[in-house]
Amino acid sequence: MAREQERLSTEIVNRGIEESGPHAGSFSFYVKVRPDLPDFLNSVNLKYVRLGYGYLLSHRLYLALPPLLIAVFSAHIGKLTWDSLYPKFHLSVDALFIVLLLGIIFYIYLGLTPRSTYLIDFACFRPPDEFKISKEEFIELARKSGKFNDAAIEFQQRVLKNSGIGDESYLPRLVFRPDHKVNLKDGREEAAMVIFGAVDDLLSVTKIQPKNIGILVVNCGVLNTTPSLSSMVINHYKLRHNIQSFNLGGMGCAAGIIAIDLARDLLNVYPGTYALVVSTEIVGYTFYPGNEMDMLLPNCFFRMGAAAIMLSCNRLDRWRSKYELTQLVRTHMGVDNKSFKSIHVKEDGEGIQGLSVGKDVIEVGGHALKANITTLGPLVLPVSEQVHFFTDLLFKQNTGSKPYIPDYKLAFEHICILAVGKKVLDEIQSNLELTEEYMEASRKTLERFGNTSSSSLWYELAYLEAKGKMKRGDRVWQIAFGSGFKCNSVVWKALRCVRRPRRNPWIEKENE
Repeated sequence: MAREQERLSTEIVNRGIEESGPHAGSFSFYVKVRPDLPDFLNSVNLKYVRLGYGYLLSHRLYLALPPLLIAVFSAHIGKLTWDSLYPKFHLSVDALFIVLLLGIIFYIYLGLTPRSTYLIDFACFRPPDEFKISKEEFIELARKSGKFNDAAIEFQQRVLKNSGIGDESYLPRLVFRPDHKVNLKDGREEAAMVIFGAVDDLLSVTKIQPKNIGILVVNCGVLNTTPSLSSMVINHYKLRHNIQSFNLGGMGCAAGIIAIDLARDLLNVYPGTYALVVSTEIVGYTFYPGNEMDMLLPNCFFRMGAAAIMLSCNRLDRWRSKYELTQLVRTHMGVDNKSFKSIHVKEDGEGIQGLSVGKDVIEVGGHALKANITTLGPLVLPVSEQVHFFTDLLFKQNTGSKPYIPDYKLAFEHICILAVGKKVLDEIQSNLELTEEYMEASRKTLERFGNTSSSSLWYELAYLEAKGKMKRGDRVWQIAFGSGFKCNSVVWKALRCVRRPRRNPWIEKENE
């Protein structure tokens, strides 16, 4: 298959007035040309279409098999008459036989049908106001720190201006202290503050005792200590000694959905317990005090935050849960070298460690998103859209015309896109033809809290709840990107109308 034609975007950058040289006193500018998000709505990779329909058929098999067994048994029982049964069995024996038969059918049905995963509740940590930092203050502190040269200061100032982040996001000021090098102790203290803050709020809301939590999954990209962050949670809350504990590291902003996927699988193995998922990124530990441009980008976007989520697959927990997990699709593009190297931790020429973001990351992310939504489509789209898409695929695939692209807005009432940055959100909105209403939660979260990495999706869902937008039956699509390169999607269905929560990062404390 021929490679898709590369799309380029241009940006005119004003350099101000020339102070010297033959053009002194005149305006100067230059034009940036860079790869743009691929136009994935005009092309479809059949490999991912087949994968999506494969998932669909495998899921439908579980639902179709039990009714088939019931039909077979019913047909067999229907051939029997009371006259043929009475000489052989007493009436009470007949009744017992029928009850046992129905019990076996019901047991088989429950055994073959995958257990649903319920989201009982979640909580997002809002740091104290002393950690608030405006864009102007960020630049002022960066300049006073003496850690950045003039070019690095100017670059960060320009990025912040166009980032979409407001003046109330949170960042540890110690990263700007002159002659202070952020160490492991600083990272652990920040981790304790954000993680315990989120978990405390969650336990307070759910009233679940720590001793009843049998599964723990903690994800954090760069900070990986010994003992692990998951062990830190176990020690602090005195969780039981046989807990199934996992610590996910190095998986980037998409790790939050990976943690949900892992917890779901573990709940199917250990169904009579609760799973606690904690998603965070310790931004003070990942802050880069150097001058490499590709490593300065995370400084401008990443901010403090953490989310804690309580899951269960116990059918009796359905009544108290907010959401039910309906679909989860993970796409990994790591086999491609460009994707693999687009985001990675490295050391600059002076040996200073930081997170490097490649210039191709938007293009790479676009291809990952295209693959992910192509696989997700058959699982979530209405039947009419699937029929239209499938027939178009069958009869027009050899004509050279553009394939029919389904309207994904028909599948969801709400969409939460990882709050990476304004440019990324603009590109996704344009390519998926989303309205401002669909983008509201992502844009507001970016403005208020910045990019809190894997926990951003939960701040966005918390925004929808705070605004009273989650109604019974509403479907919300969470989609995240991460190093590797990964694009993951999870779809939740609201089990009830979610009332305005008492604890919510969007609600001022005095009003709680």
